[in-house]
Amino acid sequence: MANVVFKDISFRYGDNQVLKNFSMEVDSGQILCLVGPSGCGKTTLVRCLLGLSKPDTGEIWVGDTCLFSASRRINVPAERRNIGIVFQDYAVWPHMTVKENVLYPMKKHRVPKQEAEKRAMYALQQVNMTEYANHLPSQLSGGQQQRVAIARALVGNGDLIVMDEPITNLDAKLREQMLTEIRQIQRSSGTTVLYITHDQESALQLCDKMAIMQQDGSLCQIGTDEDIILRPANRFTFEFIGVSNFLRVVRRNGALGLDVGNAVIPWQAELPDGLDPDKGKGVELGVRPNDIEFDPASPIRAKVRRCVFLGSEYDYFVDLGQRELRVQQSTLAAVRAGVMREGSEVGLRLLNPRYYEAKEAKA
Repeated sequence: MANVVFKDISFRYGDNQVLKNFSMEVDSGQILCLVGPSGCGKTTLVRCLLGLSKPDTGEIWVGDTCLFSASRRINVPAERRNIGIVFQDYAVWPHMTVKENVLYPMKKHRVPKQEAEKRAMYALQQVNMTEYANHLPSQLSGGQQQRVAIARALVGNGDLIVMDEPITNLDAKLREQMLTEIRQIQRSSGTTVLYITHDQESALQLCDKMAIMQQDGSLCQIGTDEDIILRPANRFTFEFIGVSNFLRVVRRNGALGLDVGNAVIPWQAELPDGLDPDKGKGVELGVRPNDIEFDPASPIRAKVRRCVFLGSEYDYFVDLGQRELRVQQSTLAAVRAGVMREGSEVGLRLLNPRYYEAKEAKA
């Protein structure tokens, strides 16, 4: 097991600043999911770690080994970094058997044959693929091929594996299964895993910790799934992870209210320091769909426009004035209270609201 440290990493593609003073640590023996929108620099960071791209500044450490230091002119070649990697396209050799694919990185490093055989079979055992050792990739399903890729990464380096969107090409049911298997493999092996994805749901299901990158390549928050969901550091994290509703907060005759387009609903709140509806771009209230409850006594009145049953929950799309809100209710709660029908009028309670600077100034 080894921890990974990125310290003040900066990287440019021509005039485009992709990473700027980026710092992050992946704890030893844990899965850290690096999540962010497309183009934010996730893959660039991985390329820097693997030695495929050279940062302009900063340092990269794996355990006690410095792989890169701009100030000390250290840049360990990619072939000597000994980091296991799993790609989204499996990248298994089609002409080699399963075992030969797993043996391949050890042949490159001239591991003695007997030891290589032992390590290969142990890795295949960890991913439940020993009975397929002599099969060709063409005889395997997509999920099985991905397990071969994971086994190959394990024998290449049991200390650190980088997984770059490894389940993107699998169907929904198989993705769910592979996430469970990756978690089980990691726990049994103790390997440190840096998992790169834009899929927030996969990250939440898999991670010990999650790191959120913004579009400009900066790290805006790192923490457990509970930290990210319940204590978002800023508006970007709140909006990027999960579904969110926003309403503009206004001040009328000295009192706060919620602007719903054709009316202002009275609203009592103590805004955070530095936020004022009358200054800058103004203020918006953010609330999760599962933090909105139906309450017949509430003065906040809305109309159910659409109801979608998703198995474990109901999704309601309601019109609050001229604004649309999304409300989520567990199936059990909906059955107990009665499912709200399309066209019915409902009262809403907004729980756990958060307040952020508005994205745009009010027109």
